[in-house]
Amino acid sequence: MKRSRLALHHIALTVTDLDVSVDWYRKVFDIDVIADIPHEGGLGRLLADESLQLGIVLHHHDANSASRFDEAVTGLDHVGFVVQSRDELVAWQDHLEANGVQRADAADRPLTQSPIADEWYGSVLVFRDPDNIQLELFAPSSEVGG
Repeated sequence: MKRSRLALHHIALTVTDLDVSVDWYRKVFDIDVIADIPHEGGLGRLLADESLQLGIVLHHHDANSASRFDEAVTGLDHVGFVVQSRDELVAWQDHLEANGVQRADAADRPLTQSPIADEWYGSVLVFRDPDNIQLELFAPSSEVGG
């Protein structure tokens, strides 16, 4: 049997304050809480859109030391989401700012967003959540893969 092409099902992130992060991700990504997922030593909360195409599970572990995310440590570097155009990135800048993500020269601390970077392969908007997890919105160039 031929293997099918993979698609991302969900991302799961560990956060320091589940309530704060759930509220922020709900507003920023327009997703709702679908279910609580208890696990040994903590709780996960599944958020998704109506079609269940975007799933984000936020986990809190009782043993969490409350330290901020650092992409220089082995593990997650960032999560990237695709949008259709650079114009959408511009709209996202305003949406992020309306949800407490301030514009800055660089997204280098919690709740900041970078300017849009235009590269040969596409345009990228980098921003950070309340725990400093780096998230990116990517609009591919029409010249790549076309």
